[in-house]
Amino acid sequence: MSVTIRLSRHGGKKKPYYRVVVSDSRSPRDGKFIEQVGSYDPKAAAGIKLNREKLDSWIKKGAKPSQTVSELMKKSRSNQT
Repeated sequence: MSVTIRLSRHGGKKKPYYRVVVSDSRSPRDGKFIEQVGSYDPKAAAGIKLNREKLDSWIKKGAKPSQTVSELMKKSRSNQT
């Protein structure tokens, strides 16, 4: 089973809201997931909320973040420092 860290889309039409989830790569985008590790609201100024401890532990276990999640992780690191 390959595990990925990716975005799951929620919210209404033209009001996107994303959850950062750990899921099996074979499951659908908005379907079953293992754990929620953060959220991303592109409309809000400070819209990136990530649980760094959970993310790091999943990456150590072998989960691979998607390209978008990798970029969000970089942005959240630069905003914290």
